Amino acid sequence: MSYKKIIPYINAESEIPANVLKMAKSYSYGGADELFLYNYSKDEISREEFLSLAKTLSKEIDIPFTLGCYVSRLEDVKKAVYTGATSVMIKYNLLENKALLMESAERFGSAKIMVELDMAECMDAEEDVYHTLSEYKVGCVMLKHVALSSNTQAKIEECKIKVWIRDSLVRNDIASLISIDNVIGVSTNFFENKDIMKAKHALKEEGIDVNAFESKLLFSDFKVDANGLLPVVVQDYRSNEVLMLAYMNQEAYNKTIMGGRMTYYSRSRSQLWLKGETSGHFQYVKELTLDCDNDTILAKVLQIGPACHTGEKSCFHKELIKKEYNNADPLHVFTDVYNIIMDRKVNPKEGSYTNYLFDKGIDKILKKCGEEATEIVIAAKNPGAEELRYEIADYLYHLMVLMAQCGLDWNDVTNELAHRK
Repeated sequence: MSYKKIIPYINAESEIPANVLKMAKSYSYGGADELFLYNYSKDEISREEFLSLAKTLSKEIDIPFTLGCYVSRLEDVKKAVYTGATSVMIKYNLLENKALLMESAERFGSAKIMVELDMAECMDAEEDVYHTLSEYKVGCVMLKHVALSSNTQAKIEECKIKVWIRDSLVRNDIASLISIDNVIGVSTNFFENKDIMKAKHALKEEGIDVNAFESKLLFSDFKVDANGLLPVVVQDYRSNEVLMLAYMNQEAYNKTIMGGRMTYYSRSRSQLWLKGETSGHFQYVKELTLDCDNDTILAKVLQIGPACHTGEKSCFHKELIKKEYNNADPLHVFTDVYNIIMDRKVNPKEGSYTNYLFDKGIDKILKKCGEEATEIVIAAKNPGAEELRYEIADYLYHLMVLMAQCGLDWNDVTNELAHRK
């Protein structure tokens, strides 16, 4: 997308991991477009701890994040990419071998490689740093310490590479920075404990294209009941599980759009109701869709904690009737089988083949994966697909055992695939 981005940065060099994760989730929930997390320590232990933190972070947030770390070899870039980071930020003045930039870009793609520069390095250097970075196939450059002037603005606009500006927004105004041609985002710590969505709507009013919610229809286009209300069906945006049913009036709808958190109208209390205001179980908007009759909204949300006041995950938990059926949806099948495998690992069961594999260890599991892969090759050469289907299922089962043994789950794999789209 071409919109301008607000990218909070977090200095992980002096923060304990729990605080970094808490801050990252707060930014992610609150409307940040991406995150920039950095620790440029050269100490090997500190670097490994930072990479471990990044792997945890990739499971906790659902927005892209860039990892800034010390790099001296291609292996360092690979480790950073493999955490789940969207891109790796390399500090230009710490990089001894500049050719590593091109090597990294060719190995992982230009979009994965970013460079952090002090603006003075671009203004005072004899070499054209931007041109050099372009030749090295760097995808984006982040500029620090930008003293905004017509000269620096022209320098940024002439750059052949897309630009982030990093700024604390003490002296500079975000609108002035983010509106510069060629600047695709501003990375800042200004919005810690502040309302990012409010800032985005203010930028929109100035004609700056940012990723803020904006309804494609007016509330007056909806078919409401005699009390001015329409029902809202709420789903978990990942699993599509139906969480609850509530109602909105025009004010609740507008507050939901402006704040990015689900706000309803309570019919029993005759007042607006920000979901989670008392319990902390907020619902962050991911998508709102109107039905064909314009009289019901489907909301897909990121649910914090349980949706139901009883403590249940969903309000729909009282079973009335049920017919046994085969749920062959791939997502549910993979998740269910993987969960059973993980349960065997945590709660061993006597006579379980899965526990036999775990007991034998990684070498046995790898041997079985290799055998099953060979069986797939053989089956694929034979006529018909029945045998192949069987062998693929065998292989996927053993693959999931391997994933569980190595601490991966389907979210890790699907997130990596999503990054490659």
